[in-house]
Parts: sequence; C-alpha cells; structure tokens
Amino acid sequence: MGEFAMRRLIAFCLVGLFLALGSSPEAFGQAARRADPFRLAPQRPGQTDVYILSFGLWGPQSVFESEAKGAARILEAQLGAKGRSIVRFNTKRRAGATPQTLLAAAEAAGRTLDPAEDIVVLVLTSHGAPEGIGLVAGRDTRLVTPGDVGRLLDQTRAQHRVVIVSACYSGVFARELADRRTLVITAAAADKPSFGCQDGATWTYFGDAFFNKALRGERRLDAAFERAKILVTQREQREGFDPSNPQIAGGAQVLERLGAR
Repeated sequence: MGEFAMRRLIAFCLVGLFLALGSSPEAFGQAARRADPFRLAPQRPGQTDVYILSFGLWGPQSVFESEAKGAARILEAQLGAKGRSIVRFNTKRRAGATPQTLLAAAEAAGRTLDPAEDIVVLVLTSHGAPEGIGLVAGRDTRLVTPGDVGRLLDQTRAQHRVVIVSACYSGVFARELADRRTLVITAAAADKPSFGCQDGATWTYFGDAFFNKALRGERRLDAAFERAKILVTQREQREGFDPSNPQIAGGAQVLERLGAR
C-alpha cells in the first residue's frame, strides 16, 4: 500500500479526536434515558467466572460492530464465559453503545459477579486519539478517556479486570490503567496509529491477529498477545506501514487467577 493510502488510514484514526472535541461537554455517563436491560448468568461460588463487556463504539463504520461481536464470541469460548457477556455496538442507524448503555452494562455485571472471585473483561473497539477512544452513537460524539474507562471498571466492582482496546494510540490506556489487578492489552502504543479500520471489514489488523488468530489457539491472554504482536507487525511491514507496536501491561494477579481455572 502506498504512502497516500497510509496517510488516509492515519487520518481516519484521527477523526475520532476531532469529532469528540466538538461534542457536548456533559460528563461521560450522565444518564438522560433508561438503558436497555441485561441478563447475565449468575456467578458460581467457589469458581472464578469471567464476565465480558464488548463494545463497538464508532457507528459510521461496521468493522467495529463486527469486531465487538467476534471478540466476545471468541473470548466466551476460550474463557468459559457462555451466558456471561454483554455486546453492544453503534451502527449508521442504531445507537446501541451509548455512554448510558456502557454504564448500565457495567452496573449489571457489578450486580451479578463476586468482586473478589470473578474477572471482568472489557473490550473497546473504535478509532482512537492520543487522549482516548472515539464514541459515535447517532449524533452523540465524544472522547472516552482512560479516566472514563476506569470509572466503568469501578462500576463492575470486580477486583480483577482485563481491558482490551483496539484503536489507534490505545497505548494511553495501558499507561494509565495497568496495575497488578488490571491487565491492559492495546492495539498500538500511545504514540502510534493502528490499521485495518475500513468500513465493511470483519476485523481490524490487531483484532484479526489477536482474537481471530492467536486467541483461537491459545487460552492464555499474554501468550496470545505475544503471538498477535508478531502477526500484526509482519502484516504492517508487508503493507508498508510503520509498526503500531501493540502493548501489554499489568495484570500479574489476573493472569494468575485465569491460569488457575
């Protein structure tokens, strides 16, 4: 792919920031209407259950809907989370992943899981910017920052969390949120774009490498990440892109709990 095409893709990734900065200054998550209800399988005392929240945030391009669905399906199978996932997404015609919906989903998980026993996996896929990730739900456009995501995680009440962000510049989430109880996996470093966000695609480059390829054959999230980083870097090099440099940080206690299941 030529330099012009590469610049177009980078420009696409930056659009999220420009739209978000023009959105309402209202605080993220102030509920203006009732979100739809969620049903989750109950947690099982004495077992570490995994609850998955997967959101495709950028409505104008269908790749993010597809990736949110596919990621949840593969994570459910690999982590034994059937009946314990919530998937919502925005489309050109439907606002299914609004700030209110995200908060309601996190609260639903928080009412169901055991905070000390269970694990929450939060997947976000969209266009990104150096300050966060874009959300476009109908006319609602805003920037979701690491602070916003931290508040979402707090609403789940889970002490052990996984955050997977598929977006340009998503390394900012690793830098801000990772600790021993929070594993953060991102498609790119904080100063790098990622690729593959064309409308109509099934996966972004990182989503294809991590969820669709590496995670299907490897249940350990850290091992799947290492395989995915190799795959996505090889693809970027073949197509003439500068490496996005996916990131993994924190989560030592989370990986230990997942490995003991």
